[in-house]
Amino acid sequence: MEIVTFNVNGLRAILKKDFMNWFKSQNPDILCLQEIKSTKEQVKGDILETEDYNAYWNSAERPGYSGVITFSRESPIDIQFGLGIDRFDKEGRLIKTKFTDFTLINVYFPNGKMSAERLKFKLDYYDAFLEFSENLKKNGEELIITGDFNTAHKEIDLANPKENEKYSGFLPIEREWIDKFVSYGYIDTFRHFHPDPEQYTWWTYRFKARERNIGWRIDYFFVTEGLIDKVQDSTILKDVYGSDHAPILLRLK
Repeated sequence: MEIVTFNVNGLRAILKKDFMNWFKSQNPDILCLQEIKSTKEQVKGDILETEDYNAYWNSAERPGYSGVITFSRESPIDIQFGLGIDRFDKEGRLIKTKFTDFTLINVYFPNGKMSAERLKFKLDYYDAFLEFSENLKKNGEELIITGDFNTAHKEIDLANPKENEKYSGFLPIEREWIDKFVSYGYIDTFRHFHPDPEQYTWWTYRFKARERNIGWRIDYFFVTEGLIDKVQDSTILKDVYGSDHAPILLRLK
């Protein structure tokens, strides 16, 4: 089984950049998109006519902002949109799809760079998410959690750690939350297989950053401990363009 996650930074924009041909050639069992910035009604064409997939949309109330989609060949047993907390859910940041062997959470965590208020919102979302995922684990569910966490965890996960340690996305308090998250038994699948530096998933559009590989690793696949033996690999698809993010592929037995 193959699951792909991809922050597309605007679905309508990436549809003009050969996205559907890539989707069809990649042919994943499940595709999770973040930051779609649109509603289903705003998008025309092949993405609404993909007969091989079920499509689940969670768009933000605010136009042109946030939003996630999960495409799945198999119909899930259960679907949930959001955490069940209105102040978070109106931004369209999460879809939970439950299958026989695992529960998949497609999540787009908030960005904290805009203001102190948005940083607090991000940290509050982190805490609410951990409670949400822990409740699922208590129910006996094995979890795959994927999406844009908007934080680089360790110094190895960005090109210029010293220059960025006072900026949201690499603040100690954000990184400490990921430490806490990992301590609860969530495994970073990419680092489980790939300990080497200079492997990133996001690059600013400025300064030829992607060409120079001056990036951040802020997109992840985490799994609970009961699933790690089923994970064969987690790979950054660094040669896929169209967004300021690269997709990630998770391969399961």
